[in-house]
Amino acid sequence: MATPGSKFITYRVRVVPKKKRRKMQQGKTTKKRPAVQVIESCLTWPLVKERIFCDLPKSVLAELDEISSPSTYPRGAILFVAGQEPRGVFVICNGRVKLSASSSYGKSILVRVAEAGEMVGLPGCISGKPYELTAEALEPLQANFIPRKAFLHFLRQRGEAAVRIAKILSHIYHTTLSEVRYLALSASTAEKLARFLLDLPGDPTQDKGQIRATLTLTHKEIAEMIGASRETVTRLFASFKRKRLVEVRGPILIIANKAALERLLDA
Repeated sequence: MATPGSKFITYRVRVVPKKKRRKMQQGKTTKKRPAVQVIESCLTWPLVKERIFCDLPKSVLAELDEISSPSTYPRGAILFVAGQEPRGVFVICNGRVKLSASSSYGKSILVRVAEAGEMVGLPGCISGKPYELTAEALEPLQANFIPRKAFLHFLRQRGEAAVRIAKILSHIYHTTLSEVRYLALSASTAEKLARFLLDLPGDPTQDKGQIRATLTLTHKEIAEMIGASRETVTRLFASFKRKRLVEVRGPILIIANKAALERLLDA
C-alpha cells in the first residue's frame, strides 16, 4: 500500500508469443554477449588447484566443494564493496576481478587485478573486519562463493588447508607492499612504471638474458595502479620502447635492458 509522498515506478512488460519470437530471432541479428566458459567443478580445476589448493588431498577438496556454490557474473558486476561486512570468499574460475579503493572525493586506485585461480575477499573473511576493497568483474566470469562461517569451520578442521591460506595472505601482503612502494617511494611516474615492470613475474630467456613476462593489464589499469593517467602511461611505454628498454609483442612484455630500468629507480 502506498504512503503519502511515495513514488511508483511503472514497468511495462511485453509478452512475445513463441511463434513471433521465433520470427524475430530469425529476421534480426542481435549482439551476442561474451560467453563464459562454465567449469563444472571450479575447485578441482587444474589452475585453481595449482594456485590455491595445490597438494591438498581430493577428500579435502571434496569437503570444500560441498560448502561452495558456483555462479556466473557479467562484466561490471560488484562482488562486494569496501565497508561491507564480510560474507565469505570468492574463488575465481575464469575471468578477472578488479580490486580497488576509493576516497570520499571520488578518487580511486587499482590495488590489484585478481585472475583465474585466485581468491578474493580473503583478508576480511579471516579477520571478520569489513572488506577494505571493492571487487568488480572486469569481464564475464565464473566464481565459487564460500560463506564465511562454513569456510572458517573448514579451516579449523583442516590444518593443511589453513597453512595454504596463510601463504595466500602472505602473498597479498607482499603485493600490497609493492603498491605502497609505487606510490610513496617513487619520485616520478617514469620511476613508478619502471618499478612496476621490474616487479612483474618473469623468466630470463635464452636471448641475451632478457626477461619475458605476460602483461595482462591495460594501460588504463596500470595507470590506476601506479597513480597516473592513462595518457602518461602510454607516452612512457612509447618512450621506453624507443630507448629499447622494453619490447611489447601482444600480451608479452620483454625487458630488453633491465639495468637501464633499474637506473631509473635511482634517478
